[in-house]
Amino acid sequence: MFTLKNIVYKDILRISELLIEQGKVTCIIGASGSGKTTLLKLLNKMVIPNSGEIFFKGKPLSEKDAILHRREVSMLAQTPLVFEGDIERNLQIGRLFAEKKPASLSALKEILKAVSLEKELHGSPSSLSGGESQRLSLARILLVEPSVYLFDEPTSALDKETEMKVMDSVLSKVKQQGGSAIIVTHSHEVSDRYGEEIISLS
Repeated sequence: MFTLKNIVYKDILRISELLIEQGKVTCIIGASGSGKTTLLKLLNKMVIPNSGEIFFKGKPLSEKDAILHRREVSMLAQTPLVFEGDIERNLQIGRLFAEKKPASLSALKEILKAVSLEKELHGSPSSLSGGESQRLSLARILLVEPSVYLFDEPTSALDKETEMKVMDSVLSKVKQQGGSAIIVTHSHEVSDRYGEEIISLS
């Protein structure tokens, strides 16, 4: 799916060769400052390598339009993004950006249940805790249904019990959609339990 060759990005990352396979859950682990988030941004074309080439499904990423690429390869940042308006708008806005039809009300309720967020669609997101905002962002990206999910510490604000429950549900949804997931995590529980492939950065 992704092939990286001779990648250099500033003094942060040097990768001679790396293959990330399609249809799998790949966990990226490593100490703080080792370049985990930067690697996700390279895959999402949010940053461009100083040298080397990244290929996505056999084609150079440098030749692909960044916006079109991000509709297919969507990234969930570590800091939850909450938009103005109610919870329903926060869920639908991802599909709006991706130029997809709005999801049905039943689909919205189902996705909230999947991330263990028991909130009314007309409710305000301003009262959500950090962990609830993180789950709202997870629900939003699941509704977009990209072919590749890039998750940057997607459950860092959750307690262990909720983390495993949400990850079980989220990755089950990803698999049902036929998608791939690349997860940056500090949690050994997450990488050990879900990582079909593990990339360690040092």
